[in-house]
Amino acid sequence: MGRAHLSRPIQLALASNIIHPETTILDYGCGRGDDLRTLLGLGYDCVGWDPVHRSDGERRPSEVVNLGYVVNVIEDSSERAETLESAWALAERVMLVAARVDFQAGQDFEDCADGVLTGRGTFQKFFNQPELRDWIDTTLEVLSVAAGPGVFFVFRHQEDRQRFSSRLFRRRLSAPVGTISDELFDTHRELLTPLTQFFEDRGRLPHPEELDNSENLTETFESIARAFRIVRNATGELPWIKIEDQRQDDLLVYLALQRFRKRPKMSELPIELRYDVRAFFGTYTRACSEADQLLFSAGDTARVGEASKLVDFGKATPEAYYFHEAGLDRLPPILRAFEGCARVVIGEIEGANIVKLDRGRPKISYLSYPSFDDVAHPTLAFSVVIWLDTMIAKHYDFSRRTNPPVLHRKETLVPADYPNRDKFARLTRQEEKKGLLDREDIGTLRGWEKVLNEEGFKVAGHVLRRASPQ
Repeated sequence: MGRAHLSRPIQLALASNIIHPETTILDYGCGRGDDLRTLLGLGYDCVGWDPVHRSDGERRPSEVVNLGYVVNVIEDSSERAETLESAWALAERVMLVAARVDFQAGQDFEDCADGVLTGRGTFQKFFNQPELRDWIDTTLEVLSVAAGPGVFFVFRHQEDRQRFSSRLFRRRLSAPVGTISDELFDTHRELLTPLTQFFEDRGRLPHPEELDNSENLTETFESIARAFRIVRNATGELPWIKIEDQRQDDLLVYLALQRFRKRPKMSELPIELRYDVRAFFGTYTRACSEADQLLFSAGDTARVGEASKLVDFGKATPEAYYFHEAGLDRLPPILRAFEGCARVVIGEIEGANIVKLDRGRPKISYLSYPSFDDVAHPTLAFSVVIWLDTMIAKHYDFSRRTNPPVLHRKETLVPADYPNRDKFARLTRQEEKKGLLDREDIGTLRGWEKVLNEEGFKVAGHVLRRASPQ
């Protein structure tokens, strides 16, 4: 049994470290117990209850309560709200709420109350994303956080919500390693490692209570600042300045996007974020002012379009800018904030790996090419489009189409250090040399196959070859 067999809300909670080995979990409305069995098999402390299939199950207060795909099958709206409230009463730290969203609905349904009757005669309520969020927030008098389509996390404590939200917009960074011969650094490398890891994570020096070995550092080097001076001498100054700037940008993007709901007071932030604000901006007032300026800029489609032209990867068209998700951390703050506006609404979209930012409209699309790395010209499986002016998301399924869109010039979408980028680029050069990419009818699978057949070529792996004569 592995994580792949778990439902989407549980997978997201595990990926976010909301669930860890010491966490107590209640699966409220566990159905036949698929998540429950898998979590128990993985060694987690989990109990489950269901009114039909496990009515004798334990309903204990737990750190994490999972209310996964339960409310959408309750026909009576009052009972639906009571179920949400009952589950919330048992959540000590966070509740995971998941429901079916409108783009998961089929076609041949019969209207029933505020939902539909399926072909099997069962009730389903299909929410749209803002509707589900607003229903949760109004019923519980909270502010939930979108974790994915139809999945929201509801935190008991404001500090935990802000800590989770801030992590959503923090880029992945790596601390520099020692490149200069320095005897003092080499001697105390193990002692200094927690300090470098902290700076990598926060972009600033820690306060003594934030570092477990701060007393040892102070005894050895007189102060944390002097200890870090040893690190800088051995690794160089510029990498740490870059990390500091990047973490300041991360904080700015997070604060900008908090304006969408209700930006917290300084006192409501976790202590580490309060320290970040003081280190990077001096005051919360100044930090919020700069965050507002960033959000205002991200709302200006002309500025967004100009900013996209300055990025050294991605595919620009007159209408939009496309890039691989691996490059999200490399974007300038204005583009990160623009994309972040959509993630505040929709959360993480499983399987999406190409992002499309419209140049002239407040619109962002997430595209799924499941075989992007392995297939030379992958086809589009689905897209999710978010209109920021209405906060409505739409899903478009291409997986059953016989002639789906097909992708070319993959190397243009990814950063320079992306694995296999050189292999992608070699294929593109081959195809350009033969004039295959100059044709106007290559944008769909049938069109591309027709061009290859007419010109007598085939693509094997990521190599263009002459097709064998028929």
